[in-house]
Amino acid sequence: MIIGTAAIEFYIPQSHSLKDKRRVLKSIIARVSNKFNVSAAEIDLHELWGRALVGIACVSNDTRYANQVLSQIINMVENEITEAEMVSHGIEIW
Repeated sequence: MIIGTAAIEFYIPQSHSLKDKRRVLKSIIARVSNKFNVSAAEIDLHELWGRALVGIACVSNDTRYANQVLSQIINMVENEITEAEMVSHGIEIW
């Protein structure tokens, strides 16, 4: 069993409260989860209004497939997500 994880840090410039932040994150997490059939959740920076760290997990039997899915997610976030800016990201495969 291969487990792939990605951590994406976001800057959310339009967020002026935790409620704004959670609304934006809920939308991003739903889009990623539905499009790629992965698990995603906010994993850190819970109390900061303008920043968020989202973790994504993918389980597969093929290392290349897990890496491909996570790379596609990173590309989608860079190109399609307009309500938040990706500050950094990382991918790990186990």
